[in-house]
Amino acid sequence: MNETQLREAIIDAACQLNTRGLCVGNSGNVSARCDDMMLITPTGIAYHELRPADVVKLNLAGEVIEGHFKPSSEWHFHCAILAERPEVNAIVHTHSLHCTALASTERGIPAFHYMVAVAGGPDIRCAPYATYGTQSLAEHAVAALKARRACLLAHHGSIAVGDSTAEALALAIQLEDLAAQYCEVLKIGGEQLLTDEQMTEVLTRFASYGQQD
Repeated sequence: MNETQLREAIIDAACQLNTRGLCVGNSGNVSARCDDMMLITPTGIAYHELRPADVVKLNLAGEVIEGHFKPSSEWHFHCAILAERPEVNAIVHTHSLHCTALASTERGIPAFHYMVAVAGGPDIRCAPYATYGTQSLAEHAVAALKARRACLLAHHGSIAVGDSTAEALALAIQLEDLAAQYCEVLKIGGEQLLTDEQMTEVLTRFASYGQQD
């Protein structure tokens, strides 16, 4: 995928945040690694109005290299995650309903269902609260994502990462679905969680799940 195609993929993923109900307006953001740089959605621009040239290029220190708009206000954690996790190539941040509801109670998502393992571990953590667009939030996000591919952000929303924008978006969709299911469990009460041993078995099976080479 060349840079123009990567910019188009970022816009497509951002537009899907709206069409799939993961964000209202332009409250989320999408980024992707571009060689040793990062491409990210600009702040304050409606996703459906974006053109490839509108996507902002930064280095991983957060300096704008190319772009006529300001980058998303959350560029700090996008840069920090890409710098910390060389295997990650794309990040999707949402304010989806159920993820945000759980995050607003400072809850993560425990092993109530085996599909929690889709995020790479036996649970999905909730990072402590920090003001949006700050280095403190970036540090909390990096810590919550340690050995994980997704996390919640207290009183804020969620983050999903992947090898591509399509993969990160798919995980963000799954994360919201899990959050919705867990919210229903909490309504019923008396949650029953899978054991560490059961989740370890699921994680082992997930290593060879799907159409692997």
